[in-house]
Amino acid sequence: MRRVVVLLAVLCVCDGVKFGQLCSGNPSNSMRTSDRWGQGHYGARRQTRVHKGLDIVCTDGSIVYAPFDVTLHGKVIVYEDPTKAAINSGINLRGEGLCFKLFYVQPDETSGSVSKGQRIGTMLPMQSVYPGITSHVHVQMCDKSDPTPYF
Repeated sequence: MRRVVVLLAVLCVCDGVKFGQLCSGNPSNSMRTSDRWGQGHYGARRQTRVHKGLDIVCTDGSIVYAPFDVTLHGKVIVYEDPTKAAINSGINLRGEGLCFKLFYVQPDETSGSVSKGQRIGTMLPMQSVYPGITSHVHVQMCDKSDPTPYF
């Protein structure tokens, strides 16, 4: 009797997923590098804490787009600090097997479905809170894992 061994490969539905353009004026999703406020890569030091997201360059007031087909899952409050009220908004999203948040975005809607490339909101005025920073959308995975492989 011959024995046949079958190996099954388990693939994550998110393998090969890449974010499409997030912000008008930045078709390649350029990442924030270093400025007087710090660095934008995942794991960058933030005084006593570690940066748990990735910063994608976005000019204040720019249109923010869905990076792929997504569902909107509510608004995010970014800060408890009232001095940062001008940028204290974001959105929870799910799509392509990923759960993630976009910070510093005023969402047009907070529920429903949006197709890749459709407008989901507007970049808030980071310069009013952090003068001289490279304005950006902060991308954070719901589980706080590194979003860099998706860019």
